Amino acid sequence: MRKNNMRTPEEKEKIILEMINNNLGFHTMSKKYDISKSVLSNWYYAYKERGIDGLKSKTGKASKNHQNMGIHLRKPKNKIEELELELMKKDIEIARLKKGYQVKGVGAEREFVITFDKNTK
Repeated sequence: MRKNNMRTPEEKEKIILEMINNNLGFHTMSKKYDISKSVLSNWYYAYKERGIDGLKSKTGKASKNHQNMGIHLRKPKNKIEELELELMKKDIEIARLKKGYQVKGVGAEREFVITFDKNTK
């Protein structure tokens, strides 16, 4: 079973260039680096089409500045982002209340309490 390795674009480029310069096939390179032939093929054609930019990960796993990070992980860079983050948290809380539940506690002690039958004032 293969381990899922995240490789940098530079590592991918090195593998592809070795394959091209030594006139090696997908099968040989996939055995040497323990990469599936389909992944190697995708890298090869992406590199031919867009160069090293084609080898950059699109999953976001390698990027720390990914847009879809959890709001509790993001740190605002300026006052506007801080206010936008606060507004987003308020919108989430309003959506929870509309669905009829509240969150009480934090971490492992967190629980969701249904409030439809209760007066929340």
